[in-house]
Amino acid sequence: MKKGMKVFLIVLAVVLLLIFSLYRFWAGNYNAMVQKSETVDAAWAQVQNQYQRRFDLIPNLVNTVKGYASHESEVFTNIADARSRAGGVLQVSDEVLNNPESFARFQQAQNELGSALQRLLVITENYPELKADQNFLALQDQLEGTENRIGTERKRFNDVVQDYNTFIRQFPRVIIANMSGFTAKQYFAAGTEAQSAPQVQF
Repeated sequence: MKKGMKVFLIVLAVVLLLIFSLYRFWAGNYNAMVQKSETVDAAWAQVQNQYQRRFDLIPNLVNTVKGYASHESEVFTNIADARSRAGGVLQVSDEVLNNPESFARFQQAQNELGSALQRLLVITENYPELKADQNFLALQDQLEGTENRIGTERKRFNDVVQDYNTFIRQFPRVIIANMSGFTAKQYFAAGTEAQSAPQVQF
């Protein structure tokens, strides 16, 4: 075999090895980004499920409270308005995670609903007979459990978003992420008007 042919074959082998290594690096990181993005989407779905659960509990809770405190019409109006706003952004596409403004609107609507619900529960302190109603007690337990689940799912969501965001921002993966359309996801943060979860205490 001629010397020139040997050099050509060696160069070809090195080039092919580099191409194969680059492909494996690209494919491995791309697939990892897809997996982490799907994990974020699954966590997002769980957050939405818990917000839906709270959304569905509110009419029964309001109707029960109305039976004892029908003259608290302003509170009922506020909660109906907040529930309506939250319902309009409850089931949103996963794209909201990539849009800070849309995510902020979603979070704001949920925070407003939580605040309105907290005000509703505060007025029940004035009605001892309501606090003894079995239907109300059952709804109270379900709501308290739901609020806890919301907090848990939001924390899990933030954890997987942090993992995803960190992964796609590290060099050299950031190059693959930018070329493949992987962008940072949004975090849940405590609202200025809701620095603590609604307190469900009776």
